[in-house]
Amino acid sequence: MAQYLGLREIAQGEAQGDYMLLEYAAGAKLYVPLARMDLVQRWRGGGDAKPALDRMGGVTWSRTKTRIKAKMRDMADELLKLYAARKMAEGFRFSADSNWQREFEDAFEFTETRDQITAAREIKRDMESLQPMDRLLCGDVGFGKTEVVMRATFKALGDGKQVAVLAPTTVLAFQHFETFKRRFQPFPVRTEMFSRFRTPKELKASLADLAEARWTSPSATHGYCRMTWNSGISAS
Repeated sequence: MAQYLGLREIAQGEAQGDYMLLEYAAGAKLYVPLARMDLVQRWRGGGDAKPALDRMGGVTWSRTKTRIKAKMRDMADELLKLYAARKMAEGFRFSADSNWQREFEDAFEFTETRDQITAAREIKRDMESLQPMDRLLCGDVGFGKTEVVMRATFKALGDGKQVAVLAPTTVLAFQHFETFKRRFQPFPVRTEMFSRFRTPKELKASLADLAEARWTSPSATHGYCRMTWNSGISAS
């Protein structure tokens, strides 16, 4: 571990070259030609504390790399065990798309993009599999991720499940609440929001209804969707 002090131009006879100047412990300095800058890597660490410099030619850095490699092997081993356990586990297999599912998707007021259609189809395919779903949906703002999530939500509700949509801010939770409520309004789906915008009395009543499943629907297909101020997306 050394500290980068900048570039230096050094003359060697009639030739001149650019070098990176690195300083080690006890003020030892090393000049690395820019042609071999591939030998130097930037150190990235957490926190504000400065890392300790190593002695030039010492074994501290080698020991550090050996220790980190061992930890990385242990981490890789744990990940392999985790993914092997997930591969063997069985999840809930959701039903194939119903007529209501198709009606819900046809009610979308915009024309879907190709990526929306692909993402929704793949997510619903995962939901219909016994393999627990492990999928991350990414996209820029305004590219239709919420509609994809709502289609997956509606599919889960169709099998009598409850769905929780978690948002990182109170404002975003409210925006999603309004969007979901408007989108699900023609269907027997109850949408609630849990955030500081609700009074303690309202939250207590909604939590009691959620725990005891006290809602009715004119059809056997019904659902309960709740908005929570937090981060991530989960379904139950």
